[in-house]
Amino acid sequence: MKLLIVDDHAVVRAGLAAMLIHADAITEVIQAATGEAGLALARQHTDLAAIVLDLALPGMSGIVAVQAFGKARPDVPVIVLSASEHPADAQGALDAGALGYVPKSASPKTILAAINMVLAGEMYLPPLLLGAANPAAPARTTQLTGRQTDVLAMLAQGASNKHIANALKLSDKTVKAHVTAIFKALNVSNRTQAAHMARQSGLLN
Repeated sequence: MKLLIVDDHAVVRAGLAAMLIHADAITEVIQAATGEAGLALARQHTDLAAIVLDLALPGMSGIVAVQAFGKARPDVPVIVLSASEHPADAQGALDAGALGYVPKSASPKTILAAINMVLAGEMYLPPLLLGAANPAAPARTTQLTGRQTDVLAMLAQGASNKHIANALKLSDKTVKAHVTAIFKALNVSNRTQAAHMARQSGLLN
């Protein structure tokens, strides 16, 4: 499994790479110091599993970078690892297509968990940051399609993405997209929270 780290701080890149390899979460890590260099590597390495991206990059930064990587490699999930803990930055990154947002102040265990969650097809956002972003907002359940409701029902039963894909005759990629959309609509960051929110909202019996 190969991962690309894009960050202009060499110490951050090296530390994260060492942590991932030590944890056996990733077998190979490639690195870039700028968005442009990262995009070149992303296009060159067709076997990337994920991209970890800093928001504050020289030349290309913030939402533009997230969108650029999403356009260049729509098949590869982007996880933002940022020094910013502002809710607006987190929401902006997710709206631009990132599937995870992790503050650099997070523990190594949390960073690893976030990356593994995204690799499993889920979306990651720290609960405290999620709550701060919109603490009083209700789940946007009206945005769920009929198919997403079907996926949610199976997800709440503990079914894996592969099981859901087989049962509903969907591709794994389509199921992952539905799961991501469900998390965003329900304003949650994992399957347990999604099931709980869905029951509270009356979507599930």
